[in-house]
Amino acid sequence: MKVSIFPLVLIAGTTMFSCVSQKKYDELSNRFNSVYSENQGCQTELAVAKSKLANFENSNNQFENTVSSERAQVRELQKALSNCIEGGNKNVAELVKEINESNKYIKHLVNTKNKSDSLNMVLTNNLTRSLSREETKDVDVQVLKGVVYISLSDNMLYKSGSYEISPAAGETLSKIAKIINDYRDYDVLIEGNTDNVPINKTNIRNNWDLSALRASSVVQALQNQYGVDGKRMTAGGRGEYNPLTSNASEDGRSKNRRTQIIILPKLDQFMELIGQAPKD
Repeated sequence: MKVSIFPLVLIAGTTMFSCVSQKKYDELSNRFNSVYSENQGCQTELAVAKSKLANFENSNNQFENTVSSERAQVRELQKALSNCIEGGNKNVAELVKEINESNKYIKHLVNTKNKSDSLNMVLTNNLTRSLSREETKDVDVQVLKGVVYISLSDNMLYKSGSYEISPAAGETLSKIAKIINDYRDYDVLIEGNTDNVPINKTNIRNNWDLSALRASSVVQALQNQYGVDGKRMTAGGRGEYNPLTSNASEDGRSKNRRTQIIILPKLDQFMELIGQAPKD
């Protein structure tokens, strides 16, 4: 059962008021208000930290499933080795080499994943620490399947019903650009999303246009104003077809209207990791 502390504080304050001077009472009241405000701030930061931890744990669980699958394949190879020894139909030395290579590749994947997770955690922590408490209301940072997603609300980014960047978004974009420039081995995908309400503008045909134009505006701001290399960035629009939640309410539509900055390993490096086992 939750008990509100305010009536108790009020009663205690009333009792104390008759025993202490007005000055002392005011001093104690101010100290209480200050401590209570700090506690509320700590609760907010704790909730944000728990959310990030849950995301990291989810990513780790998905990777563990992948490792379990690879290990199951190793067990199958070991079973095949036993069958071949019994039947004499296969070269034992070749099977041993195949098993060793599989184990080496698993270790390579684990080490690479751990390195990637560490870099993503540092990147995310650096970004969230640079944001003010007010900015965190409009910026959501998550790591999903080894990829960093920075989701920006359209209320903060754009003028109403427009794809022009709002002056208020400049400071936040500059902080994101600094992180992007610090991690030059990552590519950046800017992805615009809308709700399902049709746009009514003479120069914008539909929500596809609006989402793509908004993504393009962010790309150009990052390049022209904050020095992000244009070769690293891609702009794309998903219209109303990638919602986070239902569009039935204003709150849901507001969540769906967003622009995501997705920071991910370069594609050529990723394909090289998948296609090649580590060398001796």
